[in-house]
Amino acid sequence: MESGVEKVSISIGQRLRAVSHILIPIVLLVVVSDQYTKHLVVQRFQPLELLSVIDGFFNLTLHYNKGAAFGLFHDLPDGIRQLTLWSVSGLAMVAVVYFLLFEFYQQRIGVISMSLILGGALGNGIDRAVLGEVVDFLDFYIGAYHWPAFNVADIAISVGAGLLVILTIWEQFRAKS
Repeated sequence: MESGVEKVSISIGQRLRAVSHILIPIVLLVVVSDQYTKHLVVQRFQPLELLSVIDGFFNLTLHYNKGAAFGLFHDLPDGIRQLTLWSVSGLAMVAVVYFLLFEFYQQRIGVISMSLILGGALGNGIDRAVLGEVVDFLDFYIGAYHWPAFNVADIAISVGAGLLVILTIWEQFRAKS
């Protein structure tokens, strides 16, 4: 991905230092807020218990998701599901680190995007490692139409991916100008 910023030849260590002042605080904020909110929900709710926050639109609940986003792979046998999810998560984290160090290390929005994605992946990864499933608790719906329950880590991943899309579109627009 080309940017308007000239990429000079700098070492991996220098690149890590260049992104760490953004990466570390964002990853820590995402992981800590994700794990803390999940802890609060697990302590206060029984599975599938609902607390209406905005009637007809938003509930808090406790849902355990054995699958990936939106329950993907939830019906696979445990061993295959865990292997698949850990493999995909591992590849995603390698990709994030690659993009941080080789593509976005000079672009603040790119570093923020990758940091949010990494923090979210780590937050959900902690759940998988400790519980074997992910705690979801934010339940949005309109009438009978429910968005699958999600959590703070999922929000971070989604916002990070959205920023990445915006950055990509912006870079393509700038390249054409």
